[in-house]
Amino acid sequence: MNWLLRCISLLTILAASGPACAFDLNDLSEQLARPAVVQGDFIQEKHLRALPQPLISKGQFVLAKDTGLLWLLKSPLQQDYRINASGIARRDADGWHMLPGKSAGAEQNRLFFAVLQGDSSGLQRDFELSLQGDAQHWQLHLIPRSLLLKQVFNRIDIFGGEFVERIELLEAQGDSTVLRMPASRSATTLSDAQHHDFAQ
Repeated sequence: MNWLLRCISLLTILAASGPACAFDLNDLSEQLARPAVVQGDFIQEKHLRALPQPLISKGQFVLAKDTGLLWLLKSPLQQDYRINASGIARRDADGWHMLPGKSAGAEQNRLFFAVLQGDSSGLQRDFELSLQGDAQHWQLHLIPRSLLLKQVFNRIDIFGGEFVERIELLEAQGDSTVLRMPASRSATTLSDAQHHDFAQ
């Protein structure tokens, strides 16, 4: 979950001079927040300077509007996480258990939830934002403002169309993480199993 612990939410009001863009951050936020449910597969590549090949993780995710995010890691090991307004929970043999909520990693997990659902609150102070493209093909670049964030990474690049398709985290120490969600799809409701996971 290293990429998850490093990812910071996007989508805030872009303070820019000149004419308004044909496709701006408000449009992007509305687009990402529109579906009731978004789900699909993910592939994460962790590129470490000390290793010749990236570490690859695969799994599935389920994002339910105003409910939460299920992050279901399938390989190289199986581990399920749930992120919502209450915090982050991990599933073991006895069920779901909340993780400590005061850590920086926990806060960043909540912020990642905001990335996928298009939450535009509270981020303007943390990043300089640059959005290019249109509703079908857009790129959002986030440059950290604060010294603390600059110590973690150089920038975050997010690419997408109807949904977020790729997130690239370029870390200050030279490592990087690429998260790909190439075939996300929307749904109107959750399955019974998904309802059960969010209700626990």
